Amino acid sequence: MSGNPYGPYQEFAMPPMPSAPPPAPPDGWRAVAVAVLNLSGLGLGYALLRRWVLAAVCWAATAVLLFVALPADADGVPGAALAVYVLLVLLAAVHGAFAGLRTRLTWPGRAPLALLLGVLLLAVPAFGTVWYDDAHDEAVQQALLDRLDHADHLVTTAGRHRFPTARGDYRAALEIYRDLAVDHSGSRAAGQVPDRMRTFYTTVAAAYGHKEYCDAVEPLKYLRTVPRTMPGKQLGTLAQWPDDRLAASLYACGSAGLAGGGTDWVTRFGDLLNTFPHSESAAKVVPAVDAAVKNAEKDVNGAQPCTAVAQLRDLNTRITDLSGTDAGTSDALTKSAGRADRSGDAGEYACGVDQYKDGDFSAAQKTLDQYVADNRSGRNRDRAKKIAIGAEVAQTLPAAGKKLPTTASGGSISVTVKNDSPDDVTVLYTGPVTGSFTLKGCGSCKSYALLDTLRTGFKPCSSGRNYPQRTLSLPVGTTYFVHKPHGGSTATPASDTARLRSGYIYTECAYTTSTLGSTS
Repeated sequence: MSGNPYGPYQEFAMPPMPSAPPPAPPDGWRAVAVAVLNLSGLGLGYALLRRWVLAAVCWAATAVLLFVALPADADGVPGAALAVYVLLVLLAAVHGAFAGLRTRLTWPGRAPLALLLGVLLLAVPAFGTVWYDDAHDEAVQQALLDRLDHADHLVTTAGRHRFPTARGDYRAALEIYRDLAVDHSGSRAAGQVPDRMRTFYTTVAAAYGHKEYCDAVEPLKYLRTVPRTMPGKQLGTLAQWPDDRLAASLYACGSAGLAGGGTDWVTRFGDLLNTFPHSESAAKVVPAVDAAVKNAEKDVNGAQPCTAVAQLRDLNTRITDLSGTDAGTSDALTKSAGRADRSGDAGEYACGVDQYKDGDFSAAQKTLDQYVADNRSGRNRDRAKKIAIGAEVAQTLPAAGKKLPTTASGGSISVTVKNDSPDDVTVLYTGPVTGSFTLKGCGSCKSYALLDTLRTGFKPCSSGRNYPQRTLSLPVGTTYFVHKPHGGSTATPASDTARLRSGYIYTECAYTTSTLGSTS
């Protein structure tokens, strides 16, 4: 009988192996520890739970944040990136807490120790945040200093050009200084703005420092507008810095224009009197104007009297245009204007004489006639009348203008002037004696035909009529006569040159001729 020496054969079934360690009992300390470890942003909570994919996600998120944030600049971390990162860290903490509630840690074995480690590791993001804030603040300071340097460069560049060209750069620099002073008042750059403003003012007003006073007016006016936008504590005494310089420039520029015969001095002095009426510079305006009037008065007796008269006329007009807020100044300027006007009137005599001597008889007549009209009691009025008559005669007989007429009158030679013309006639004469008178027209007389005047033996004033006449007593010498018709007559003035000698009686006859409907 065969048998199994080992006994009967039996089969045993092995129990199935578990796929994962059995869940650990819930542990609140462990959940908190994992959450705190994940709050560091390093994913250590997931690492101690062996959730390597999630830990890698945390590492990647922190790496991306560091890539975006570093190096620290003035713009800082974009708000959206920071918000996403914070949200991911919070989600990791919450999720880690749930995951660690029933999952054992690989290390350390005790949850309180892990929690302590997590709390200590929170110092890493805290320190990083503090460090980044400091780095960001420094980057902001450097960016503001760069803006300050840019404004300084604008001012330096603008200083190489004339103000009208450089105004835009000055305006841009001022906007930067103001932004630094107002919007970044605690920055290192803002602390340097007051010094920069002193440089700004001296650069803008460089023309004043170079004594180019006319060029300095516009930039100094611009500087007076700066306090409207720049805080007063940034300017200090600079707020009033341009005032005295502008007043001095307006006076210097106006004085130069006044002395040089320019026309803008009225504008300069007007600005000075209206803007700084009580300034030291404004007090110089009236003396300067008076001096200009006196100099023009002296020039009346110089080589160019007509130029001096024109200057006095111009001074009268322009001084009248000046206005000031101070009543005393206005009164003084009114007196100066009146003096210039009177001196201009008186100077017309010298001007007319000069024109006469230069042979400009038409201008001389006009000037002296005006002098007679303007000066009812002028000491040269009588002679001016005589010279004006001589100038009118010389326009027809240039030889009459070789000598300047005097106020002499009378003589020993009788000269009778008759009018054989239907028109009133003014008789002008000059020579040793100068004068004029008017003869009424001859009512029974007519104009002679031109052919009649060409016949041999033609003698006007010979018919025995009672002609309008006047007898003169003239000295020996050459007297020049001009007969000038009146009214609507188109007759050309007739003329005669009479060489008077003793022992003779002379007759002058005025008549008119006609040809083809015209008279002469």
